[in-house]
Amino acid sequence: MEALGCATRLRITAGQHADVRYAGDMLADVASGYVVADRGYDARWLVERLAAQGAEAVIPSRKNRKVVRAYDEELYRERNAVERWFGWVKRCRRVATRYEKTGRNYLSFVLFAATMHLLR
Repeated sequence: MEALGCATRLRITAGQHADVRYAGDMLADVASGYVVADRGYDARWLVERLAAQGAEAVIPSRKNRKVVRAYDEELYRERNAVERWFGWVKRCRRVATRYEKTGRNYLSFVLFAATMHLLR
């Protein structure tokens, strides 16, 4: 997502896999100074990779972490734009109920919904 809350990259993954597994590929050439994500993305390898790319990870530490990492709470509040985008896309009935059987077709409808959001 960019700062205005519009999707820049989308990827369909298996439902049983954690999203953080694919974060490295999705953020490989990130040009932003900050990457804002929720606790699910609190992985040492991801934070180190973002630092090596010159981006600051604005990700709160998981509750079971012994050493809590500091993050910018003001900037973290901007994450709500991402949550609102997902909420808007899920209002599209065909996306929310996933009528499509194949990932390719489902991604097509998600991209269509994302385009409609961008055009409004």
